[in-house]
Amino acid sequence: MADPNTSSSFFLDDFGFIYDQLNFTYNDSEVFILDQETQPCNSFSPSDAVMVGVGVFYILVFLLAIPGNLVVGLVIGLSNKALPPSDLYLLHLAVADLLLAITLPFWAVSVTWGWVFGDAMCKIITILQELSFYTSILFLTCISMDRYMVIVRAMDARRANRQLVSWGVCGAVWAVGACLSMPGLLSTSISSVNSSRMSCTEHYETNIADEWRLATRMLRHTLGFVVPLAIMLPCYGVTIRRLLHVRGGFQRQRAMRMIVVVVVAFLLCWAPYHVAVMADTFFRAKIVPYRCPARMAVDQAMFTTQSLGLLHSCVNPLLYAFVGEKFRRRLLQLMRKAGVLERASVSRASRSSMSSEITSTVM
Repeated sequence: MADPNTSSSFFLDDFGFIYDQLNFTYNDSEVFILDQETQPCNSFSPSDAVMVGVGVFYILVFLLAIPGNLVVGLVIGLSNKALPPSDLYLLHLAVADLLLAITLPFWAVSVTWGWVFGDAMCKIITILQELSFYTSILFLTCISMDRYMVIVRAMDARRANRQLVSWGVCGAVWAVGACLSMPGLLSTSISSVNSSRMSCTEHYETNIADEWRLATRMLRHTLGFVVPLAIMLPCYGVTIRRLLHVRGGFQRQRAMRMIVVVVVAFLLCWAPYHVAVMADTFFRAKIVPYRCPARMAVDQAMFTTQSLGLLHSCVNPLLYAFVGEKFRRRLLQLMRKAGVLERASVSRASRSSMSSEITSTVM
């Protein structure tokens, strides 16, 4: 039989070894001090006033995006001539922005009062948002490749049936976007961690949550940002360099300006969000050491930059109005056909003649 004293000493020594291995500090007053770096971080939760402000911002973007993109679609779609591929891609880009704008009232209600639309609408709205996101950047990539073919590889572009190919490309982009947005089916309406409100968010099984989240994140980073950017930047770089060395390239440069501005606007809206989400992915994959201050900063950055990304749905129509000369010319033609411009001109002319009559009478 073992000696009780020996057995007691063994267990005391064993527990002392365990305490040494834990992230605790043991002092003479028999107080255990927790290592703060091992404690869970407080989750980021904006105030109610901030959430209401975000909801109002979403509604304002919605009110700008819907009429703006409808006008863009009408101006491009009602053209009498066959649409060149770049215009066709811009038309589909406006449709993608409309899809994103449709989701904004739902997110406005969600950030203000919680998700009240149920599981089915949670999945539908998430899929629409993801579909818009992927198709937008894929159509911008198609535009960059088309401009490269027309300006740098002009002979190859003439031999190809670009109109027919462009319609096939549009169908392929929507198909790819639909496939990439399927993870939205995993979104569901669940109770928020810090409140009784419901939220629409991605939900995975506990035992595979990390793997699924990492897989969807990597898919979003690569196919939704890194690969398109790796195609767009060289295409535009080579194209712009060619334009700078071509005589009489002023008209082409002016045409390129619209496309470049659209791409830059997309990057300004979505690049910050992607950087923030990538940082979050690095934390979740344990590529970067876990620290609470950095974790909180990333959560705040994701919250802020997501709103900036949604702003993109109303940016393009404003760019067309201020930068696109061909767009403004087509819009004026449509307004003349509809009689809007003529009525405005007549009313201005009548006011001008009335003013001149009053002036002559007074004088």
